[in-house]
Amino acid sequence: MRPGILFPLFSSISSLTGVGEKNAKLVSKLAGDKVVDLLWHLPYNIIDRTYSPALANAQSGKIITIKVKITEHIVPKTKKQPYKVICSDGTEEITLVFFKVYSQSIAKNLAIGSEKIISGKIEVFNNIIQMTHPDYIVPSGQINDILGLEPVYSLTAGLTNKFVGKICRQALARVPAFPEWTEESHKKSLNFPSFNEAIAKAHNPKTLLDLEPASAHRMRLAYDELLANQLSLAIVRSRIKKQQGRVLKGNGLLRKKMLDILPFNLTESQEKVLKEIFADAAGETQMHRLLQGDVGSGKTIVAFLAMLNAVECGAQAAIMAPTEILAKQHLETLAPFCEEIGVKIELLTGRIKGKNRKKILEELKDGKINILIGTHALFVEDVEFKNLAFVVVDEQHRFGVHQRLGLSNKGDKPDILVMTATPIPRTLVLTAYGDMEYSKIDQSPKGRKPVDTRVMPITKIEEIIKSLQIKIAEGKRAYWVCPLVEESEKVDLQAAINRYEILQKYFGNHVGLVHGKMKEKEKDEIMERFKKGKIKILVATTVIEVGVNVPEATIMIVEHAERFGLAQLHQLRGRVKRGYEASSCILLYSYPLSEAARARLKIMRETEDGFLIAEEDLKLRGQGELLGTKQSGFTEFKLADMSVHQNLLITADKDAKMILEKDINLKTPRGEALRILLYLFERDDAVKTYLAG
Repeated sequence: MRPGILFPLFSSISSLTGVGEKNAKLVSKLAGDKVVDLLWHLPYNIIDRTYSPALANAQSGKIITIKVKITEHIVPKTKKQPYKVICSDGTEEITLVFFKVYSQSIAKNLAIGSEKIISGKIEVFNNIIQMTHPDYIVPSGQINDILGLEPVYSLTAGLTNKFVGKICRQALARVPAFPEWTEESHKKSLNFPSFNEAIAKAHNPKTLLDLEPASAHRMRLAYDELLANQLSLAIVRSRIKKQQGRVLKGNGLLRKKMLDILPFNLTESQEKVLKEIFADAAGETQMHRLLQGDVGSGKTIVAFLAMLNAVECGAQAAIMAPTEILAKQHLETLAPFCEEIGVKIELLTGRIKGKNRKKILEELKDGKINILIGTHALFVEDVEFKNLAFVVVDEQHRFGVHQRLGLSNKGDKPDILVMTATPIPRTLVLTAYGDMEYSKIDQSPKGRKPVDTRVMPITKIEEIIKSLQIKIAEGKRAYWVCPLVEESEKVDLQAAINRYEILQKYFGNHVGLVHGKMKEKEKDEIMERFKKGKIKILVATTVIEVGVNVPEATIMIVEHAERFGLAQLHQLRGRVKRGYEASSCILLYSYPLSEAARARLKIMRETEDGFLIAEEDLKLRGQGELLGTKQSGFTEFKLADMSVHQNLLITADKDAKMILEKDINLKTPRGEALRILLYLFERDDAVKTYLAG
């Protein structure tokens, strides 16, 4: 149950004065549908309304706040003309200019002879002082309500800053006197104000420094949000550790057969990770482990050997991929091995229907299928395993937590291994996977050559095409990646369709095109032709970013590389690092280059270390953009910014663990205060969701 102290903050936005049905929808779109959401909607700038000179001395271009007397109205003769109101402060006249307004309301609100306080930007036009659409027009006694520093909030169409500021002040008025959830000594060492002081200061900045994420009050708020997140994950982790699981200790026979037929030796890093996984599997509690490995580091083989351990125990394993292309690719990689060692593997996707689907479901239920590969179609109710004991979730940041747990519920507390080839900075691993153990493959297979990465202006495109003609004649294959599918008025980029048509003039039928708007079947056919070498150049949008495996493709050309994030560029380059041949990556850019884009391209040229690239990406872009989409599955913080608050996160993580060591059920006075913190930042749902697994 949510503590009663929070009820006023968790009531609907429409409970605030002045928020009707129409405005409620707009506020909900902007910040959220509860009063508490407005607390986290912090200002990003301030307007200084303290400048109050005599009009005769006022500087053009500045915002002024003054008392004036209305002397004359100039009513427009046509709709195109503005409505003008002449006013004076006794030293000089000023003209208030209004476009597209109701004449009656102006005549009523600015009656001749009345005195008003106006605030807005003044300009001199044809030697006439004027103010177009004043920000404020209020009765003459209210100058102190305006004179001061006004916070500036981000808005959505239909809402004004005045309105958003007004409802944010109402939200602040509902903040109760919270008990302190941070230890006094800790609070002093970090130089933190109380939560109540911090939230008040954040909404009432006095200088531009007060808007900085590194200011004491913003650091306090970020810390509270991070502590709520890490505490909820620590609670889950402590419960998972107590949760009975399956003891999976295979006899090693299938694994030995597999290692005997592997055309390469495992790296030390792969062997170390396998030991960690097997130790977890052999334990009595359910495994929840994250496996990070850079592009081409050999995660799939590690996951396969881990699944074979479960099969050796007479149980079943499943691997879930985010796309059909990736699921099929796993099947193509693993099926030949399975056939040779006597393991039955099948693929189940939403496209498999009729008798074929029925047969797979029956064999799965009877236990005849040892390993099932699929997409989210594995969650469908009619999918029943006989004895699911091990689940691999590939590229988990593309799945939600609910989906991960949904698959977990398909068996009797199966072990879960989450894999990702998207290098995630250590701090984000803490925030998103704090409930899991952590393994990392940090070696590439022996014999893999580095990718020759070059950064070139797009003006050299003709030279690149000529060079590509030579490479294609030698039997090479290439990817050509464009950021858009069709022309956009807003973004002046060469679209994939146009590039495909241009390349066809040079390479004829050797060019293929895939993009996100194509039907899956069409996409699969073209990918298949590229794999078989019938197509030599694949023009694509970023649908090829994750998991596409064509070892023969050794050239990657990325058009308008300055528009891509570092993580995306790294993933794309990884497509030509699948085999043992020398490969190249050409990053084409157009001017002007921003400082951040220049820095990204420089990093790509200097390193292939995905983990280093991820850390640099976090510094350059912050967490919000890091994985390209908001639907990345990562925790989205409203107050904390991982590019600034990394140290706070590490401190919050340690604090959360210490709290649970002393007070696992949060029953002490500080524990009770921390329960309020969890509910305040809505981490109560996170706890319940994770515990559901």
